[in-house]
Amino acid sequence: MNEKNLSSISDSEWEVMRIVWTLGETHTKQILKELRAKKDWSDSTIKTLIRRLVQKGWLTAKHEGRRYTYTATVSQTDMMYNEAKTLLNRMCDMHKGEVILKLLKDSPISKGDLMKMQEEISQKEKTAPNMVPCNCLKNGSTIC
Repeated sequence: MNEKNLSSISDSEWEVMRIVWTLGETHTKQILKELRAKKDWSDSTIKTLIRRLVQKGWLTAKHEGRRYTYTATVSQTDMMYNEAKTLLNRMCDMHKGEVILKLLKDSPISKGDLMKMQEEISQKEKTAPNMVPCNCLKNGSTIC
């Protein structure tokens, strides 16, 4: 899945994808049931969202008898990474560390993931500059 295709998913489409990622392979009735429990959306709205996700290539649809079975073509982690990366790419390089730190403070994170982060930080620390320059202006800056 290329990055261009991953950049245009709506909040409503995210809701559908979260259900498919959680259930793995699922069918229309199950998606309808799960979304009806969370949202006040009509069946036709939900089916439209599913159809859009198939057209965009994020879901595959397999016709089985009288129903369709759907599976995701991209992992939840890859999709989340691409969304976060797109957002971070719009920010000043000098302040990304602060934002990541705030996200770390505010996000529920398992001990296992924290250990992986500590390992990554230890490796990154070996080559990290003392200061990351601002990339907001053409020539960069030490002040932002």
